[in-house]
Amino acid sequence: MSTHDKPLVWLHGEVKSPPFSHDGRRKAGLLLRLLQRGHIIAMPHSRPMPRVGPRCHELRINDHDRPWRIVYRIDRDAIVILDVFEKKTPKTPQRMIDVCRERMKGFDSAVH
Repeated sequence: MSTHDKPLVWLHGEVKSPPFSHDGRRKAGLLLRLLQRGHIIAMPHSRPMPRVGPRCHELRINDHDRPWRIVYRIDRDAIVILDVFEKKTPKTPQRMIDVCRERMKGFDSAVH
Protein backbone atom coordinates (compact mmCIF):
# COMPACT_ATOMS: atom_id res chain seq x y z
CA MET A 1 0.00 0.00 0.00
CA SER A 2 1.35 3.40 -0.99
CA THR A 3 1.40 6.26 1.51
CA HIS A 4 -1.22 7.93 -0.71
CA ASP A 5 -3.67 4.98 -0.59
CA LYS A 6 -6.67 5.30 1.68
CA PRO A 7 -6.81 2.55 4.30
CA LEU A 8 -9.67 0.07 4.36
CA VAL A 9 -11.64 0.19 7.62
CA TRP A 10 -13.54 -3.09 8.05
CA LEU A 11 -16.62 -2.72 10.23
CA HIS A 12 -18.02 -6.11 9.25
CA GLY A 13 -17.29 -8.98 6.91
CA GLU A 14 -14.21 -10.22 5.15
CA VAL A 15 -13.10 -11.40 1.74
CA LYS A 16 -11.43 -14.79 2.00
CA SER A 17 -11.40 -18.16 0.28
CA PRO A 18 -13.75 -19.86 1.03
CA PRO A 19 -16.51 -18.72 0.76
CA PHE A 20 -15.13 -16.63 -2.11
CA SER A 21 -13.34 -18.58 -4.82
CA HIS A 22 -9.72 -17.65 -5.47
CA ASP A 23 -10.86 -15.76 -8.60
CA GLY A 24 -13.64 -13.94 -6.73
CA ARG A 25 -11.26 -12.90 -3.97
CA ARG A 26 -8.82 -11.52 -6.55
CA LYS A 27 -11.62 -9.53 -8.28
CA ALA A 28 -12.70 -8.05 -4.95
CA GLY A 29 -9.11 -7.21 -4.06
CA LEU A 30 -8.51 -5.44 -7.36
CA LEU A 31 -11.65 -3.32 -7.00
CA LEU A 32 -10.85 -2.45 -3.38
CA ARG A 33 -7.29 -1.45 -4.38
CA LEU A 34 -8.71 0.88 -7.05
CA LEU A 35 -10.94 2.51 -4.44
CA GLN A 36 -7.98 2.94 -2.10
CA ARG A 37 -6.12 4.75 -4.86
CA GLY A 38 -8.99 7.19 -5.36
CA HIS A 39 -10.59 5.75 -8.51
CA ILE A 40 -14.32 6.13 -8.95
CA ILE A 41 -15.81 2.79 -9.96
CA ALA A 42 -19.11 2.71 -11.85
CA MET A 43 -21.49 0.06 -13.14
CA PRO A 44 -21.27 -2.81 -13.68
CA HIS A 45 -18.72 -3.13 -10.84
CA SER A 46 -20.15 -0.63 -8.38
CA ARG A 47 -23.36 1.26 -7.89
CA PRO A 48 -24.44 4.02 -5.51
CA MET A 49 -26.48 3.02 -2.45
CA PRO A 50 -28.16 6.28 -1.38
CA ARG A 51 -30.65 4.28 0.71
CA VAL A 52 -27.73 3.33 2.96
CA GLY A 53 -26.30 6.85 3.16
CA PRO A 54 -24.29 9.55 1.42
CA ARG A 55 -21.11 8.37 -0.33
CA CYS A 56 -22.25 4.74 0.07
CA HIS A 57 -21.94 2.19 -2.72
CA GLU A 58 -21.84 -1.53 -3.28
CA LEU A 59 -19.16 -3.44 -5.12
CA ARG A 60 -20.66 -6.15 -7.28
CA ILE A 61 -18.50 -9.26 -7.48
CA ASN A 62 -19.77 -12.09 -9.65
CA ASP A 63 -17.95 -15.14 -8.36
CA HIS A 64 -18.90 -17.88 -10.81
CA ASP A 65 -22.57 -18.50 -9.95
CA ARG A 66 -22.47 -16.61 -6.62
CA PRO A 67 -23.07 -12.84 -6.58
CA TRP A 68 -21.31 -11.06 -3.70
CA ARG A 69 -21.75 -7.50 -2.50
CA ILE A 70 -19.40 -5.31 -0.52
CA VAL A 71 -21.17 -2.26 0.89
CA TYR A 72 -18.75 0.61 1.45
CA ARG A 73 -18.56 4.33 2.08
CA ILE A 74 -15.95 6.65 0.63
CA ASP A 75 -14.64 8.94 3.35
CA ARG A 76 -12.03 11.65 2.91
CA ASP A 77 -9.39 9.56 4.67
CA ALA A 78 -10.57 5.94 4.30
CA ILE A 79 -12.78 3.41 2.56
CA VAL A 80 -15.18 2.12 5.22
CA ILE A 81 -16.43 -1.45 4.63
CA LEU A 82 -19.90 -1.79 6.12
CA ASP A 83 -20.69 -5.37 5.10
CA VAL A 84 -19.84 -8.26 2.80
CA PHE A 85 -22.63 -10.63 1.84
CA GLU A 86 -23.82 -13.06 -0.79
CA LYS A 87 -26.68 -11.55 -2.76
CA LYS A 88 -29.58 -14.00 -2.71
CA THR A 89 -32.48 -11.74 -3.71
CA PRO A 90 -32.88 -9.23 -6.56
CA LYS A 91 -33.30 -6.33 -4.12
CA THR A 92 -31.05 -5.60 -1.15
CA PRO A 93 -33.07 -6.52 1.95
CA GLN A 94 -34.17 -3.58 4.10
CA ARG A 95 -32.66 -5.32 7.14
CA MET A 96 -29.21 -5.18 5.48
CA ILE A 97 -29.63 -1.48 4.72
CA ASP A 98 -30.67 -0.79 8.33
CA VAL A 99 -27.69 -2.76 9.70
CA CYS A 100 -25.27 -0.80 7.48
CA ARG A 101 -26.80 2.49 8.63
CA GLU A 102 -26.35 1.49 12.27
CA ARG A 103 -22.73 0.50 11.67
CA MET A 104 -22.02 3.88 10.04
CA LYS A 105 -23.71 5.70 12.91
CA GLY A 106 -21.62 3.80 15.47
CA PHE A 107 -18.42 4.35 13.51
CA ASP A 108 -19.09 8.06 13.06
CA SER A 109 -19.84 8.58 16.76
CA ALA A 110 -16.66 6.67 17.72
CA VAL A 111 -14.33 8.70 15.49
CA HIS A 112 -15.86 12.16 15.95
